[in-house]
Parts: sequence; C-alpha cells; structure tokens
Amino acid sequence: MGEGRTIGVLLVDDHPVVREGLCAMLESADGITVVGQAGSGEEAVTQAAALSPDLVLLDLRMGDMDGVTATAHIRRRSPRTKVVIVTTYEDEADILRAVEAGAAGYLLKGSSRIELINAVQAAARGETVLTPSLATKLFRARGAGPSPLSERECEVLRLVGRGLTNADIGKQLFIGEATVKTHLLRTFKKLDVSDRTAAVLTAMERGLLP
Repeated sequence: MGEGRTIGVLLVDDHPVVREGLCAMLESADGITVVGQAGSGEEAVTQAAALSPDLVLLDLRMGDMDGVTATAHIRRRSPRTKVVIVTTYEDEADILRAVEAGAAGYLLKGSSRIELINAVQAAARGETVLTPSLATKLFRARGAGPSPLSERECEVLRLVGRGLTNADIGKQLFIGEATVKTHLLRTFKKLDVSDRTAAVLTAMERGLLP
C-alpha cells in the first residue's frame, strides 16, 4: 500500500447488525473505506471479484459457504486481495484451516476498535495479524518441534507480527535497523520463506512464537 492511499474493505457477515457495527468502526478511521458488504460466502466471492477490495473482513461460519472455503476462492480469483477472518470462534482447527486457505489474519469479534483498525492497516501492508491469545492455539494445532530460531530472531518476528517496521523494531530492541534486517534474512533462510508475512505465519504454525 502506498503512503496516503485509501484501503478499500469488503465486509462479510451473515448478520446485518454485525456488518453495520464493523462498518461504523472502520469508517471512523482515516484512510479506510468500506467499498461493499456481503451476507454470505458466495456473495463475498462474487463481490471480491467485482470490487477488487484491498481487504476482505470475513466471518468464519455462514450458512451456504463457510469463511475458509470463501477465503480459498477469493485468494485464488483475486490474489492481491487480503483476507482477515473475524469471528467469535477460537477452535484450533478453524484457525489452522483459515491460515492454510490463505487468510492473512484471524481476529476475534471482541477485538476493540483500535485493534480492528490496526489489523486492517497491517494486513493491507502485507503483514500478518493474529489475536495474541490465538497464537498458542495455532501452536497446539500444528504440534511442537525444536526451534531453529534464536531468542533474538523470535523477538524480531513477534514485533513484525505486531506490524512494526524494521526501524521501529530496532528502536524497541535497541539495535540498528541493519541488524534487524540481518535477523530477518537469517530467519527467512531458516524457515525457507521469502517475506515477512510468510515468516510470521510459518513461525506461528510451528509454535515458535508463544
């Protein structure tokens, strides 16, 4: 996303009241516009293809097509569109299925307005967003294994997952921005990934970021 560009969001939930609530919260923020709303998974896939939103906020459980199936269809037809699941369900299997389908994040409906807005902005930048309490559940779903990452590399990835830039991470950890980049490049190699989002997702899937 370029600096100053408006983020177009498609809201998908089978409850109109929930959609209106999310719409009100998002449009109270500068730089975010709700470009459409949908009440089903099938409608979400159709509207995502027609509107090309930057981001889809998608309910997990709907009648005709669930959020995971809709995510897979949206990502296949509109690969530039990010999908973030917003739901009340915290089941480990649901979280894992959503991530594997291509979701850029998984948030609970109890998230605050600020958390929601920050998540939308971070996901639009290509970052991974995951309600912190869900990281452990994702770890349990994937199963534990020996960590290939150093403690510092894990610290850097945790901050990446919160949407911080390399410069911000450096300030928080009292290290140089170049050192942050070095840690990330080593992490990419260890996890066999090529970007920040994939590194965070892979680390979470392997239970490396408790």
